[in-house]
Amino acid sequence: MSAVTAFDPWDPAFVADPYPVYAELRAAGRAHHFPRTGQWLIPRHADVSALLRDRRLGRTYRHRFSDEEFGRTPPPPEHAPFHTLNDHGLLDLEAPDHTRIRRLVSKAFTPRTVELLTPTVQRMADELVEELIADGGGDLIEAVAEPLPVAVIAEMLGVPEPDRELLRPWSADICGMYELNPGEEAARRAVSASVEFSAYLRHLIAARRKTPGDDLISALIEAHDEGDRLTEQEMVSTCALLLNAGHEATVNSTGNGWWTLFRHPGHLAELRARPGELLPTAVEELLRFDTPLQLFERWVLDDIEVGGTVIPRGSEVALLFGSANRDPDRFDRPDELDLSREDNPHLSFGAGIHYCLGAPLARVELAAAFGALLRRAPGMRLVREPEWKPGFVIRGLRELLVEI
Repeated sequence: MSAVTAFDPWDPAFVADPYPVYAELRAAGRAHHFPRTGQWLIPRHADVSALLRDRRLGRTYRHRFSDEEFGRTPPPPEHAPFHTLNDHGLLDLEAPDHTRIRRLVSKAFTPRTVELLTPTVQRMADELVEELIADGGGDLIEAVAEPLPVAVIAEMLGVPEPDRELLRPWSADICGMYELNPGEEAARRAVSASVEFSAYLRHLIAARRKTPGDDLISALIEAHDEGDRLTEQEMVSTCALLLNAGHEATVNSTGNGWWTLFRHPGHLAELRARPGELLPTAVEELLRFDTPLQLFERWVLDDIEVGGTVIPRGSEVALLFGSANRDPDRFDRPDELDLSREDNPHLSFGAGIHYCLGAPLARVELAAAFGALLRRAPGMRLVREPEWKPGFVIRGLRELLVEI
């Protein structure tokens, strides 16, 4: 079986452990055509890193070409609410729109914002862990990994406490469209969630226009640069992106990270013995070792060449973050966990103009969650081996059952 044939993101066994196939892909070459999606798989770190920064590629092509000119079929009209929400956010824009919106959002979502949130994040993590301890254990993902980033983002946006339970289902349904070849049922759920979430955010924005607060929505309303401001749709899409991209990644980073630690008991014991010293590098290593975002796509806007293979304009490349983060040409002993690894240029937050705006907040959340569990639940044990959710692009566990 060839490496490309073995690449099967719909196979539960592959989703559970894609890393042997990644090694085969890296050994077989730098670019591989994948007929099942029509994409080009890019498995090596140097190429993934370079293409993330290459302006001949883009998250969209519509700033330069129509669908017809690019040889693509427009999305069905009934999917419009999802695409309206998605296509006005930073993740799927290119310059000049991306440059303008990121500049304005950065005026509201500043390092000071994250710094001021840090004590609140730590308090929330401590409270969630205390509840898990009081219950004697449970599902670590449901009890800690999921509620923490939702609570943080809700706090940032100023979402009232009774409404916060709405956010997680909306996020999960919208993110279903980021998988490879999503079906009509996934599209239906994403469209419904996009309509509901957009309407809710417009309601919040209207309320903050009347009565501004200390929340991010109020800051986005006020953000301006030489008279330029965010449109209401840009604010709605920005808030949705903060929930979807930040929340899903943080949940799976926590779950995947603890599953990794449970499979490496010696490393876990070392981390429990020296959390203050090891936690910063441990968080980065866990993000590298089993990244929650396995694949990131780019459109080829002008012909490129990768390893002697010409990839023509109109193609789509699938940048394999999980493979790049295990590339032996860039990482020493890449398949070994090293919680004190210093030279760790992992690509889990991307690179280039689309580098994750929320990366500093994600690091704060992960340090708070791991730190609280290490300090307050030093005897936490795994109950049984977990199962993986079917998604491959955003890859995480269904549950992680623990006892204290």
